[in-house]
Amino acid sequence: MGKEALNVFWMRRDLRLEDNHGLHRALEADKPVLVLFVFDKDILDPLQAKDARVQFIWQELKSITAQLQEKGSDLLVYHDTVSSAWEQILKDYTVSKVFTNRDYEPHAQERDKAIYEFLKSKNIEFKGYKDQVLFEKNEVLKDDGDPYVVYTPYMKKYRSLLKEEHFESFPVLGSANFYKTSELHFPSLEEMGFEQFPFKYPNRDFDEEIIRNYHETRDIPSIKGTSRLSLHLRFGTISIRKLAKAAKQWNDKYFNELIWRDFYQQVLYHFPHSYSNSFRREYDQIEWEQNEEHFKAWCEGKTGYPMVDAGMRELNQTGFMHNRVRMVVASFLCKHLLIDWRRGEAYFAEKLLDYDAASNVGGWQWAAGSGVDAAPYFRVFNPELQLKKFDPDLKYIKKWVPEYGTKQYPEPIVNHKQARERALDRYKSVLKKD
Repeated sequence: MGKEALNVFWMRRDLRLEDNHGLHRALEADKPVLVLFVFDKDILDPLQAKDARVQFIWQELKSITAQLQEKGSDLLVYHDTVSSAWEQILKDYTVSKVFTNRDYEPHAQERDKAIYEFLKSKNIEFKGYKDQVLFEKNEVLKDDGDPYVVYTPYMKKYRSLLKEEHFESFPVLGSANFYKTSELHFPSLEEMGFEQFPFKYPNRDFDEEIIRNYHETRDIPSIKGTSRLSLHLRFGTISIRKLAKAAKQWNDKYFNELIWRDFYQQVLYHFPHSYSNSFRREYDQIEWEQNEEHFKAWCEGKTGYPMVDAGMRELNQTGFMHNRVRMVVASFLCKHLLIDWRRGEAYFAEKLLDYDAASNVGGWQWAAGSGVDAAPYFRVFNPELQLKKFDPDLKYIKKWVPEYGTKQYPEPIVNHKQARERALDRYKSVLKKD
């Protein structure tokens, strides 16, 4: 290992060399740049041996490694806890500065604070940049300086602040300032305790036709009417600036969804308690049901409500669920079954390819009525009406629930009308007390 002074760029949820803000800033600085990725044991150890997300990250890093090797550099990869990895890096290299892109989730904030303090004790500067959102933290605030907790006024302020500079790219690949090194060890999936398996990941290309027609096709689960780019946004294998620029030109409704993404990120940043507790704390007093048979039926897609069951089976088999169906499925768990939204959120966290804490928590709290919404506890989706409206020909149902309409398909585990009334009574009794 060389003792030539260098800067480190720490890659996390920004797995690309194209238009990468923090990496761009590192390459502009005074020392050659070594790119780092840590397969964090604290995150990986609880996972199953076949994990499509870990395999996706590994494959993307392999591609990045090849690009760096073409420049005479390489990717430094550790499979360790983050703190142990950094201790080893400082033993092996003379590090001048560390660059990264910011992450706003509570666990990431805690991790970065610990590493910041560790590096500071070694007189090493730790510099973070905005990369996964157009607006972050305190950039979109009310006139009195408070964060927004309602989407529409946030969106209006967001749009009023938007400038061309927010879409500008941060070039990387033209730089000659990558640290020159011989080939470094890249751990195999097997070394890290995982198995390789065939899996079809969604394409990262922007489909202009789909985005242009998004407002007309977004609610139909039987067709490819959404971009399926959420996985790539989650891990930063595409640039939010590049996508947002295209979306703003092609479809305003789609662009609004990207604003929702930024909105949920800033809500979680300003209100970290909402990661594991209700945003509106009075909702934590709701007495949830502990019916394990109902929860198991929901997880397995055997509730007797075809849209719920199709969504859960799609999730279990592919790691994806259509957004309209996500709302129906989440509402059903919280309202029809009166099961704690946190259990559903945790199940999605385990299964979703595109799992993003801010959007997932925000979506689940929206379904439960406990989040940043006006007074939505009385919103209870009727799964049968949703089916008639968004899958009238049963194309989506027949794909995922082939036994629907036969004796093999189960009867509904709850009655819609009775379940709705029970939910409203339970919510009202708690909120009146509060």
